[in-house]
Amino acid sequence: MKKFVLMATVLATALFGMSIASQAATLVANIDVSSQTMTVSKYGQVVYRWSVSTARKGYFTPRGSYRPQWTARMWYSRKYDNSPMPYSVFFHGGYAIHGTGAVRNLGRPASHGCVRLHPANAATFYTMVKEVGFGNTRIVVTN
Repeated sequence: MKKFVLMATVLATALFGMSIASQAATLVANIDVSSQTMTVSKYGQVVYRWSVSTARKGYFTPRGSYRPQWTARMWYSRKYDNSPMPYSVFFHGGYAIHGTGAVRNLGRPASHGCVRLHPANAATFYTMVKEVGFGNTRIVVTN
């Protein structure tokens, strides 16, 4: 009986450990609205820290934890004058992390709500998301 209880405990511990590991994201993008930065971690190690632009006054960047919903190599905003959104990673309805031509505004709020990046950084992030998959990517937006 003691062997059975011991084996059951070991099995339960192993299964519990696997379920936690399976929920951990391979790729995490932490967007800090107050510092206008995005920190990208892969397997728990910080690999990039970039300046971003989030929502300017009168607009809103949603806070929370998300998984990518869809991507587009090049998207044009239907809401804002067909504005180009290269390397878009959509995470909450029409909100995306994407490249911008307005790189001089990076580091301060300037968008209609999306998270804007330098186009080269957006391309890097887009490629990483495509490589690891939506299910292994987490996007976290905090104040």
